[in-house]
Amino acid sequence: MLLMFSFSRRQNAYTPLYFLASLGMGGLAVTFFMYLLFWVPHKGKAVPTFEDISLAASGGEPMMIAAITVAMLGIAYFGFQNIRFLIWNLRAYSDFKTSQAYQDLRESNAETQILALPLALAMSVNVAFILGLVFIPGLWSVIEYLFPLAMMTFVLIGWIAFRQIGDFLGRVLVSGGGFSHAANNSYAQLLPAFALAMVGVGLAAPAALSTSSMVAGLSVIASTFFLTAAVIYAAIALVLGTYAMFEHGAAPEAAPTLMIVIPILTVLGILALRQDHGLHAHFDSHAAAGDVLMFLTILLSAQFLFGLLGLKVLKQQHYVARYLTAEGKRSAGSYALVCPGIAISVMIHFFVNKGLVAAGLVDKFSAGYWLVTLGALFFQALMILLVMRLNKLHFGSLVTPTPLAAE
Repeated sequence: MLLMFSFSRRQNAYTPLYFLASLGMGGLAVTFFMYLLFWVPHKGKAVPTFEDISLAASGGEPMMIAAITVAMLGIAYFGFQNIRFLIWNLRAYSDFKTSQAYQDLRESNAETQILALPLALAMSVNVAFILGLVFIPGLWSVIEYLFPLAMMTFVLIGWIAFRQIGDFLGRVLVSGGGFSHAANNSYAQLLPAFALAMVGVGLAAPAALSTSSMVAGLSVIASTFFLTAAVIYAAIALVLGTYAMFEHGAAPEAAPTLMIVIPILTVLGILALRQDHGLHAHFDSHAAAGDVLMFLTILLSAQFLFGLLGLKVLKQQHYVARYLTAEGKRSAGSYALVCPGIAISVMIHFFVNKGLVAAGLVDKFSAGYWLVTLGALFFQALMILLVMRLNKLHFGSLVTPTPLAAE
């Protein structure tokens, strides 16, 4: 028995954008990890571990036990789905590469869609790390041995991403053909920047967690390289996409990409916070609470602005009726709608805890704290419903595919 979805028998129906389904599942697992990261005490460690979670759960406080239970169930379920969708995509993509549709894609603007592969891979490595922290006892005692392996894994994924970007830029910049500015009327070309940012945030984790100055320093340097690459690529793609949209209007099917800046900002924001923690712990450099508050406020403000822009265009183009109903068309790009909501949810958690609480504007677990945190929970719940809807439309199942016998 092989894991197959109903359309997998029709080779041309597949697109690399379906890697975004795996990405979304991983992102939802991260939203549940936010409960543990900011609500469970983990003194002396930057992140909670199995032991910290067990200790908090044994404390007897009903609300804490409920939150931990929901978080662990959410992480387990969506973590599993993240890996499951990734495996299916890797198999489907392997078959897709032998088709004419793949050759056509490699000669068009859509070639950058293949960057969804390293993007999903990097997310799955991050999810695996979360699963290890939450469910494996004693992992923290050997964590230092895992950091070099994790960094090498992310470097390998980054190499895959740069090879794919190099193939695209080499074709466009050398031959001068195959790229249509008229068809670039979206922010779809920001997908490579998103992939580079996801690799960078993974590389930045040892900076925040390692007790070794050497490991932390290498983490800061490597993640800064990918941060720089992501920012430069995003800036260029943003200008080109905006120019094309002003001239030709936004492409209806690619309209969700108008909000791709939102997850990019969240990922780069977490990357910067991880670096800041490592620089403070090992190199006597630390941003003040007020500086962090301003930084997160700027990021969150930009995210809401791009969100309002994207929602306005989606509404004007009747995107929901076109692509999110049983009677409408199917577009794998619809999964790009999941990432912005997840990114907003995660960013609100950081804004509340690393911004408002750290700056002394709000007391932790106060009425004001929960009022703002409700925004994060709202976006999380909304994205879970959206994922269920998309899975039903695209795969004929609310949550998971039905295994079919291989032909």
